[in-house]
Amino acid sequence: MNDPGIPNPPEILYPDEVPPGASGRERASEAPKAEPEASSSPVAEWARKVVAELNQVFIGQEELVRGVLAALLAGGHVLIESVPGLGKTLLVRALGKVLGCAFNRIQFTPDLMPSDVTGSPVFDERIHDFRFRPGPVFTQLLLADEINRAPAKTHSALLEIMQEAHVTIDGVNHPIERPFLVMATQNPIESEGTYNLPEAQLDRFLFKLVAGYPSTEEETNILRLHTRGQPPDAELTAGLATVTGAAEVRAMQRRCAEVLVDEHVLGYIAALVRKTRRWPTFSLGASPRAGVAVLRGARSIAALEGRDFLLPDDVQEVALPALRHRVMLTPEAEVEGRGPDELLTELIRSVEVPLR
Repeated sequence: MNDPGIPNPPEILYPDEVPPGASGRERASEAPKAEPEASSSPVAEWARKVVAELNQVFIGQEELVRGVLAALLAGGHVLIESVPGLGKTLLVRALGKVLGCAFNRIQFTPDLMPSDVTGSPVFDERIHDFRFRPGPVFTQLLLADEINRAPAKTHSALLEIMQEAHVTIDGVNHPIERPFLVMATQNPIESEGTYNLPEAQLDRFLFKLVAGYPSTEEETNILRLHTRGQPPDAELTAGLATVTGAAEVRAMQRRCAEVLVDEHVLGYIAALVRKTRRWPTFSLGASPRAGVAVLRGARSIAALEGRDFLLPDDVQEVALPALRHRVMLTPEAEVEGRGPDELLTELIRSVEVPLR
């Protein structure tokens, strides 16, 4: 597409940024030969620095890292489905160190109570009154490990905080510092002692990411890290550098929210979401919130690619992570052994892609 047909109003541009949203004809006629490529935009450069630093201790899983960064830039949260031992805790800890953000981890268990997550009032003998003791949710990067092992009451407490970004105790609001990213994990191979998240609660996650096993080369490099005499966890404090900060992360989030969206692309997103409600192998389609999730995620992907305008390719990249946990299969499709990714891929291919 030589001409995306997307307007590029000057009021949202930054003085240090080349307007990659200009059409192909404008760039060819007006831009000097020394013009930097679109991938040199601030968000793309920021992401390159972060990923380069992460790769020192976190090997492989490029799709997982890209999905987590896209969710962070979109201001959303992610649910990760994977077997144990794939480095989810290491990723969040390393990400917190590189971003200069606070990190906490909660191991969800059947006896975990909402107050164990949010915090609770405690009596302070010095002032002879109750004071609020913040819980582990008061952080910026939170790993909710095996979230499906806690009861529904604890799920609800965490998901409400994810939506509202504050905790209300005794009528007092306690805000959580931004950026705020929750990475929740669940193990797909165990069902004993677990409480499945209802569809309405799954809908609160921007993305559902699926992490697989590393390749042979990646697994060899992981083993190589453990031959240095100290585990990768020790290098989080010794080897990793903080290349950004919370204020810069919020600035990158604002840039992603300003990515331009053409009416044709908006129509394409709406067509994808609406077709899930009529697709014969889905008993429940995606809600309008799913369309908003696709839009927010696609804007982040466009910014990571160095563009300030949205393309249908960005929508297609986030369609599976944004929709796979928002649809329900019919019993016939489940009996046939078909999965949501396979069916969503067929659906995406059936929707006409806008030409401009």
